[in-house]
Amino acid sequence: MIASVQSKRPLWEALTQFIEENYRVKRDFAFYGKNYGWALRFRSGGRALAALYPGMDNFTVQIIISPAQLEEALQLRLGPKVRDILINARAFTEGRWLFIPVESEKDCRDVRRLLRVRASPLKKTKSLM
Repeated sequence: MIASVQSKRPLWEALTQFIEENYRVKRDFAFYGKNYGWALRFRSGGRALAALYPGMDNFTVQIIISPAQLEEALQLRLGPKVRDILINARAFTEGRWLFIPVESEKDCRDVRRLLRVRASPLKKTKSLM
């Protein structure tokens, strides 16, 4: 499955390593039907932290930002693409479901910042910024 992300594999690996080093997570694979396919899920304390959906030479990260976390997320210095995704994501009871196509290190940085809002990391790290 990871082979499908091809040229984005270094970004995939950097992001999964960041999550595993900074959060106490359990990871598993889940199939979300023909529209979404397989995802590598990261759960912390029984709640979803993030899911990574591999594609052909790309991948997308899903993060759910709760209504209580939204204001903090809006204060982050995010790139225009991720900020637009955050602002325009449909609001559900449990929060905004962000689907972020990761195409660059800038996108990875924005995902790390949003993860920090979603859940506190185990340790302080420069790579969060």
